[in-house]
Amino acid sequence: MIVRAWLGRVRATDAPAYLDYLRRTGLADYAATPGNDGVTVLRRTDGDVTEFLLLTRWTSWDAIRAFAGDPADRARYYPEDDRFLLDLPERVIHWEDVSEG
Repeated sequence: MIVRAWLGRVRATDAPAYLDYLRRTGLADYAATPGNDGVTVLRRTDGDVTEFLLLTRWTSWDAIRAFAGDPADRARYYPEDDRFLLDLPERVIHWEDVSEG
């Protein structure tokens, strides 16, 4: 299993609207992509900034590329992300999940 980690930062006042937007875009796309084995969405507010950490689980690199394109570590963005996100990191981080056998 491969875990893909992406971190996005928004203004704290935009956090509820961004979470709704995220559910309609990225989270829906994850669920629709064969080889995606789920997502964990973590949220943390520090002052006037809220961070969203998305940890998606994938069965293979091919499944990740079907979602993100090539290279597989390229972040994928949606049309209104510019409206919400304070920055748009170009890359994500991948981890190999070795917690089971």
